[in-house]
Amino acid sequence: MTTPSPAQQIAAQIKELQSKVIDLQGKVRLSSVRDSIEDLQTTVTGLGQRITTLRTRGYVFGKDLESQAKTLADGWIKLYPSLGAQVSVQANTLAAAIRPVETQMTQLVAAGANPLGARSLLNSAQAAVSQLEGKVEAAERAIEGMFDQYESQVGSFKRTLDAVDAMLTNLAEASFQLLPTEGGIAAVKAVWCKAGKEQKDDPEGVLFLTDQRLLFEQKEEVATKKVLFVATEKKKMQSLQWEVPVAQIDKISTSKQGILKNEDHIEVRFLPGAALEMAHLHIWQDNATWQSNLNQARAREFDKDRAVAIDQAAIDKVKAAPSQCPSCGGNLSKVVLRGQDSIKCEYCGFIIRL
Repeated sequence: MTTPSPAQQIAAQIKELQSKVIDLQGKVRLSSVRDSIEDLQTTVTGLGQRITTLRTRGYVFGKDLESQAKTLADGWIKLYPSLGAQVSVQANTLAAAIRPVETQMTQLVAAGANPLGARSLLNSAQAAVSQLEGKVEAAERAIEGMFDQYESQVGSFKRTLDAVDAMLTNLAEASFQLLPTEGGIAAVKAVWCKAGKEQKDDPEGVLFLTDQRLLFEQKEEVATKKVLFVATEKKKMQSLQWEVPVAQIDKISTSKQGILKNEDHIEVRFLPGAALEMAHLHIWQDNATWQSNLNQARAREFDKDRAVAIDQAAIDKVKAAPSQCPSCGGNLSKVVLRGQDSIKCEYCGFIIRL
């Protein structure tokens, strides 16, 4: 391999430095920070409309969402002018600082044919570029420090809305429907571990939590034909596998599983009379969050967070539901859910209209 000549080495270093200066010509305008501020503004100004859309799609909880969005919007109105002013000041200072560097680069390129003469110019230009890079980074950090805490608050709020959005999308695509006045709380990708431990053929789908029920819907593509262990034909499987009233939840436990202990699992045990004795699920979300949601749901704490009040007639209908079958006299042990229009006697099959 031929060793580059001194002239070739200098030329390569000058070319590399030219690339850095071109990059700096964009950075001194603080384009990255400006973009972050514009993105943040777009997000904040759109929060109110996004919540309105979620309400239209049926989200009835989070009664403080609108006020939280307004608080964030008001905070942005106060913060934005100072950000704009600081960006202008810093960008003007950096624009002035890059002009001598650009002059040095012009001189360096002109002297590039003379390696000995270019060396000192190169060292000086490299030091100037490095110093300017430090100034740009310091300016970016200073401005970002003015809104990083606020941006974190907006990000957290946005993630809450993202989760609601995803839940409503899953509900809209579900094979079942919510009962009248029933509200969706959360939805997460899950595998129902039928035997209590995850197996290869366990159904994959979505675990739903509402203020009245816990439901698991299988929703996946299953191979119907394989050639040399490779699926050549698939069939979409989507059906409700089970549902249990949250009032029948007895105990909830969580665990971390998998080789790296990075899989979130949750196990729910139900009271006698429920459709299932126990449900073990591998979920793609923090299991502590789901444990909290389940505990709040069975304690009916989400009722306090409703933005849309429950129809009193629906509540009265549940309270007035009979405890005995009028046909056979058997005790009706099943939980009556708000929004049901009938009960089926588990002994004689008689349909009781509510």
